[in-house]
Amino acid sequence: MRFSKTFARAVAVIVVPAFLSCVTAQSAAAAMVSTARVVGAAAQSDARAKVHAFVARADVQDVMTSWGVSPEEASARVAALTDQEVADFAARIDAMPAGGNVVGIVVGAILFVFLVLLLTDLLGLTDVFPFIKKKR
Repeated sequence: MRFSKTFARAVAVIVVPAFLSCVTAQSAAAAMVSTARVVGAAAQSDARAKVHAFVARADVQDVMTSWGVSPEEASARVAALTDQEVADFAARIDAMPAGGNVVGIVVGAILFVFLVLLLTDLLGLTDVFPFIKKKR
């Protein structure tokens, strides 16, 4: 019986200070988080995801490779951007024209003009194409 009391005291002398130091060392503070702060954090996260998605596109990676930048290096550079730089880059991505391929627009315009002239030639309103036979 005497042995168990001494053992319990020895354990208590070691465990109680260790327990108290753990409890007092951790402190937490609660504060209100404003809606603007939450929305700003979400917007920043969305902007960073947009920039990462842009850099991950195959056509962008082809251009970067032609410039001598590997896709891994580009991803590392995007990860190193500050929040303001990411926001500016995401705004530039949003301002870029969708499908901005000038060659496609020119080919489409030429094809449209050809079809209009072909239709008017078939109707007999013009005589542009010699391969269309007209009844006279």
